[in-house]
Amino acid sequence: MKFIPAVLLNLLLLLSATAVAEPPKTALATFGGGCFWCMEPPFDKLDGVISTTSGFSGGHVVNPTYKQVVTSDTGHTEVVQVAYDPAKISFSQLLEVYWVNIDPLDSKGQFCDRGWSYRPVIFAHSEEQKQQAEASRAQLDVAGKIVVPIEDFAVFYPAEDYHQDYYQKNPLRYKFYRHNCGRDQRLNQVWGDQSR
Repeated sequence: MKFIPAVLLNLLLLLSATAVAEPPKTALATFGGGCFWCMEPPFDKLDGVISTTSGFSGGHVVNPTYKQVVTSDTGHTEVVQVAYDPAKISFSQLLEVYWVNIDPLDSKGQFCDRGWSYRPVIFAHSEEQKQQAEASRAQLDVAGKIVVPIEDFAVFYPAEDYHQDYYQKNPLRYKFYRHNCGRDQRLNQVWGDQSR
């Protein structure tokens, strides 16, 4: 009979400990850097990043398709949305990774992908993110040549399923595309050893 109260006490202690533990907070960051397939890998490998999702932001068409974004005037840009735990990684650290994975001198697209839908852009989710992004850009832009705008985030639309984690689902096609697009070659020209 003494066994039952002890089990109940342990169960109550376990439940109360579980109820007190808070789930990790999730924050969002949204970056345009050309092909969204190529923007997922550098963020996915970071401790504190929960997920990356390829999609579209900044335009006027509701729930656009990939074909609409790249062939018509939706106003959207291909982006990667990063969900992260701010207790483990900061927005400033994400910015450090962002910069060395884009060509910040090219406002007309990125690498072999040209046009508005492939432009580099930071969509700030808060005034704090906007200020950090502006400070980060100013620190890098000693020559006054960086052309990456910082805009207020409004809405994000995930791309079709076949675009998500493309680099993992289709590694050979992804590597072929990335190499032929000249992405790594240009990143090395711009950033040298800092490029990732």
